[in-house]
Amino acid sequence: MLPGSQDLKSIQGSCHNVCTAVPKHITYKELKNLLTSGNIMLIDVRETWEILQHGKIPGSINIPLSEVGQALQMNPKDFEEKYHEVKPSKSDSIVFSCQAGVRSKKAMDTAISLGFSSAQQYAGGWKEWVTYEFPEKKQGH
Repeated sequence: MLPGSQDLKSIQGSCHNVCTAVPKHITYKELKNLLTSGNIMLIDVRETWEILQHGKIPGSINIPLSEVGQALQMNPKDFEEKYHEVKPSKSDSIVFSCQAGVRSKKAMDTAISLGFSSAQQYAGGWKEWVTYEFPEKKQGH
């Protein structure tokens, strides 16, 4: 046994609870695959007016960033009444998106702190989605 190898194992063991195997940032292609599989809930944390003005990723639901913490702690019945979707469980895959990745990171951190261990972020957000889905539109803002 190499000197220090036991220490490494204990570090890896303790990291296992904190560092999950789930990548926290997903790419456009990974998001497309997840949406096709139907195994995720995509939550757009932009304000409702932004979605009405700019559009949204098909299949996403809108929960503005200011409501995320409260929404994830609602009872399932209230969640479904307000957002017209089944409330995700703590083990469900949730992906957060926004315009360009700042708010979705905050939402992901909030979800993880509430025990949603599979929460992820599509950091490219609507800005990147549009460049892939509507290359002719290339939005500069």
